[in-house]
Amino acid sequence: MKSVQEIRDRFPALSKKVYGKPLVYFDNAATSQKPQEVIDFQTEMSSFENANIHRAVHKLSAEATDLYEQGRLAVQQFINAPGTENIIFTSGATAAANLVASSFGHAFLKSGDKVLVSESEHHSNIVPWQFVCEATGAELVVVRVNENGEVTPQAVAELLDESVKFVSVTHVSNVLGVVNDVKAIVDEVHSKGIPVMVDGAQGIVHTDVDVQNIGCDFYYFSGHKIYGPTGTGILYGKREMLEKLPPYMGGGDMVGSVSFEKTTYADLPLKFEAGTPNFIGAACYAKSLAFASQLKESAFVKEHEKRLMSLMDKGLMEIDGLNMPSSGSKNRTPVYSFTIEGVHPTDLAMLLDKMGIAVRSGLMCAEPLVKKYSDKGMLRASLLPYNTEEEAVYFIESLKRAVNMLR
Repeated sequence: MKSVQEIRDRFPALSKKVYGKPLVYFDNAATSQKPQEVIDFQTEMSSFENANIHRAVHKLSAEATDLYEQGRLAVQQFINAPGTENIIFTSGATAAANLVASSFGHAFLKSGDKVLVSESEHHSNIVPWQFVCEATGAELVVVRVNENGEVTPQAVAELLDESVKFVSVTHVSNVLGVVNDVKAIVDEVHSKGIPVMVDGAQGIVHTDVDVQNIGCDFYYFSGHKIYGPTGTGILYGKREMLEKLPPYMGGGDMVGSVSFEKTTYADLPLKFEAGTPNFIGAACYAKSLAFASQLKESAFVKEHEKRLMSLMDKGLMEIDGLNMPSSGSKNRTPVYSFTIEGVHPTDLAMLLDKMGIAVRSGLMCAEPLVKKYSDKGMLRASLLPYNTEEEAVYFIESLKRAVNMLR
């Protein structure tokens, strides 16, 4: 890819107008837009390969099953998993986190045990562990972030003792955009023989994920944040860990044999895929990740993202009273959350919307972290390679204008 326009031309949503103005879509950390090839493939499958998978012997079912499994293969290759049996399809990152928390917690946690999560976690990596701790008597312990919003290996290490049975941390903060050194964290935790899960909902988008290099026991993410359909998610797990865990849900496709006396379970990965999955959405990983790979391999895109971040950094720092907690971090992605003295973030978001700019305001599904910095919430602008330098400049100009209107 050699130009931003070449990228943008593949996204029909980016030609939309809002209140008569060209859409500036800066809410990518919530969900990305989809390229035309993903939309077309989704429509084609819905039209011509719509049959339940792994069950029937007829050709239509066989075709749908093959496309579903091609989606699994695409994920395995994209994150360098050892095999397709390590890849579990879920309905999203939230479902993946709940699967591990519930299955691991009910099987292995007891009163007196501890689970470590970081202060910067999404609610999906907090609430499921609270459920399990309440049920088992285990304790949820919080790893505090440093002054730049980073989760450091040292902070994790300080809390590790014999009572800690599981650690779960985010790769990239969905609020601050900082990239945590998850490989170093995993190495530290594994030195104590403790399993680790990584929330990769933003990491999969903004970093080159190699799960074997990271070494984590589990890694999960959502399809809709990386150019795919909603209602799709991935849980990667080491085979030995997945084999230890009991199934999360019971029903069709996860069974080996069923009787009223006893049920046996299917081999991996189907052991964790009960019921009819979103097989069309899952098959789309073959298209969405192929597109994502093109972006990650493009030298132009890498330089373009650097220019975007430079423009955003410079422009935001020019605004009087702006506070961005992650500004001191040396390893950031184009996810910007901040407050501006004297103005409410939701008021800013509403004014920016009228100017054609889509951003997020509020707690970003990470209330403990956001409230560390502001009781009113924060404003978040999150960019992807299809965003332009002109959009970044327009955003800064519009933000300044909105601030002046509200002060």
